[in-house]
Amino acid sequence: MSEQQPEQQPEQWPAQAAPAQAPEPWRTLDPRTIAVHCTWMGAPLGSLALTALATGGRLDTRAWITLAVIAVVFAGIAASGVVTWRRTRYRVTADAVELRTGLLTRSVRAIPLHRVRNVDITANAVQRVLGLAVLRAGTGGGGRGGEISLEALARPEAVRLRAELLARAGARRADDPVLAGADLRRLRYAPLTFWAVGGVFAAAGGVWRILDGIGIEPWRIGIVRRAFDDFGHSFLWVTVPLALLAITVLGAVGAVALYAEEWWDYRLEWTDAATLRVRHGLFTTRSVSIERARLRGVTLREPLLLRAGGGASVRAVAGGLGNTEENRRRSVVLPPASYAEALRVCDGVLGEPLGAPELTPHPRAALRRRLVRALAWCVLPPAVVLAVLGALLTPVLLYCAAGWVLLAAPVAYGLGRDAYRGLGHGLRGRFLLVRSGTFGRETTALDRSAVLAWTFTDSPFSRRAGVVTATAAVAAGEGGYRIRDMSADTAAGFAEAATPGMLAEFLEPSRSAVNDGPS
Repeated sequence: MSEQQPEQQPEQWPAQAAPAQAPEPWRTLDPRTIAVHCTWMGAPLGSLALTALATGGRLDTRAWITLAVIAVVFAGIAASGVVTWRRTRYRVTADAVELRTGLLTRSVRAIPLHRVRNVDITANAVQRVLGLAVLRAGTGGGGRGGEISLEALARPEAVRLRAELLARAGARRADDPVLAGADLRRLRYAPLTFWAVGGVFAAAGGVWRILDGIGIEPWRIGIVRRAFDDFGHSFLWVTVPLALLAITVLGAVGAVALYAEEWWDYRLEWTDAATLRVRHGLFTTRSVSIERARLRGVTLREPLLLRAGGGASVRAVAGGLGNTEENRRRSVVLPPASYAEALRVCDGVLGEPLGAPELTPHPRAALRRRLVRALAWCVLPPAVVLAVLGALLTPVLLYCAAGWVLLAAPVAYGLGRDAYRGLGHGLRGRFLLVRSGTFGRETTALDRSAVLAWTFTDSPFSRRAGVVTATAAVAAGEGGYRIRDMSADTAAGFAEAATPGMLAEFLEPSRSAVNDGPS
């Protein structure tokens, strides 16, 4: 028999170690961002043209010094822009977005991806021409450390990066992702905003400061001097109404222009990443994203003039939009539009229909308080001042005081009653409804699960009237929403019904006292 040889085992090679994953490379900003910094040259050139136009081509020493200072500042800003572009790097790793900047002092900031709450894209007119955009990603805190700003990226890269940062959210698509789009018919509501009047004075004040800053005395310009002379030598009962009409017309035209620039190409939609996105802007495009998980409700705003015209606007009550000022600016999801459209957008944002809110009215003591405030703060002080001056100087002012009371008292009374009609609160489904205000009436629908605490405040006068102000604290929007002058007897019970269990320990002793009382 032949001897069997042992079966040879195949030679075993040592297992190769898996190659280490290469780190994510750092990316640079678009080089066209240097051209954006060079647009600062428009300021000195514009000042030179404006000065030459106003002075007929004669520039004094102060104007030349001002332009020289502006040119030096521009050179510094442009050089800083070049350095910033060369020393700015960013990258998105598996769990964070990182930004590295600085020349002499190096700075590296990182935001974990799971903490990113908002990713916004904006682009001014120059950036749009160059195909650039600014991307801002933040955690929603008010500090600078909670936000990373990339200025500026190519527009496709900014859109791609925003989708990459928001991809961590669970994919949940709404049945109808588009809630509202652009509509030219909304322009009729533009003159019913503050800018119809305030915009004229703001623009005039800005031009006045520019002229004064470059050494031109505006009141000595020929057209301005002639306008004041004609106004002073004409009948006031003619010139005053004409001036008011001119201001109104200019304000209306300016308000329409600002509305068109701000809300051109408007679109409100739900994205695939369960994010509410609002996009708008003509010269400066803006795109704000609000994560569904951070959405706590909506606010229906009806300022006095807009309400008289049957319009309203909508803001989202959401966390992660920055400090109070940034939140007010970035939370607008519908510009002034018809009241019916505003209600429809509210329903789309909340995900369930609310309809026209029917709220519980407040006690009559709230009406008395508003009437007293209107008379005490708006009618009496001017009347007292005119009466005192009339007694000291001339009896004509006494008649002026009487006329003021006769004219202002009915207006104050009407505004007080309107403020009272605007008060209300209630519960509907999972939402707490709060309404108040007359000049700026707001109706807020809050998710009851978002209410963190209740605060009840009163004063000696409110305690005597039997009313109290309850404030629902939320980590979003304004931080707290007040139910003004509600009945003190029902305030705690309503708060307990809105947030079951939150006030139970405070209400239980009173219930026990009632149960243990004499029969």
